[in-house]
Amino acid sequence: MKTHNILFIQINDAIRIRFTMMIIEDGLQGGKMITYCQFIAAVKQKVESNINRNVRVEVHITLKNNGKERRGLVFIEEGINISPTIYLEEFYQNFREGKALDEIIKDILEVYANSKFSKKWETEKLRVFENVRHNVLCKMINREKNREFLKETPYIPFFDLAIVCYVLIELNEHGIATMPVKKAQLEMWGIKENELFQVAKRNVQKQFPAELRQMKDVIAEMIGMEVQDAEDDFMYVLSNEMRSFGAVCITYDGVPELVGIELEENYYIIPSSVHEMIIVPESKAPSREEMERMVTEINETQVEEEEVLSNRVYFYDIRAKKMS
Repeated sequence: MKTHNILFIQINDAIRIRFTMMIIEDGLQGGKMITYCQFIAAVKQKVESNINRNVRVEVHITLKNNGKERRGLVFIEEGINISPTIYLEEFYQNFREGKALDEIIKDILEVYANSKFSKKWETEKLRVFENVRHNVLCKMINREKNREFLKETPYIPFFDLAIVCYVLIELNEHGIATMPVKKAQLEMWGIKENELFQVAKRNVQKQFPAELRQMKDVIAEMIGMEVQDAEDDFMYVLSNEMRSFGAVCITYDGVPELVGIELEENYYIIPSSVHEMIIVPESKAPSREEMERMVTEINETQVEEEEVLSNRVYFYDIRAKKMS
């Protein structure tokens, strides 16, 4: 089996040099698999050798939703003050499944080419609320898992969840760039929390309207073919057209009532992820305890940690017009 010795050299301003030797094996069968940290070091070294000299590549650790720590490469280009970060977990999984490192490097460079910014972001604009007013939106996160983040962030409690705001900086087919709104921003903008949430709620309902679709139709769209005789055709998905932070749609004005009108009965609300809620008519649902057991299991085994919303299942009474 062919092996490659890769010497990764990291030099800081203080002329600190660290050498990490590793072996990356072309095949996985019978070979020693490198760790994720070793993979990152190897990818960084290869990316640097295949990119313009005016671009600096650094390993960046980000604390994401639910306290999830993610590692990625940040590409810092001369003259550009906003830099894309490409997270590497998915690429590492591809590597573990047998994809060649050179192919992975090619994919990463393609993602960077499609997501990089061509001009400076006018950061001064962020200092004035009127400049970002139309880009302030809101989403839902888990309250307990984000309690440290929420100490510095204005939020509205919603059962075991929290509605928080963010500024949408960029959105295209390659990804999304956002900035969380913290208490420091409110002080800088000179506005109160109630104004912030009024603006965010109005914007998100207008720019990302709610969409209720049958589960089978969503699955058909994902796999590119019609789903026949689906067992879950009584289930619905509530999100927005972008399928991005769509769980907050359940808080839109009039949406819970409209869902009840569509179903003509009470219903359960399952927090599938931060991006959507699953709606189940009461007459078709198993017990609440059983659903919460299933949600917990799915969250632990199938949902990315940073996209987990809650293990709790909610109920909407159409006569009382109340969620519990």
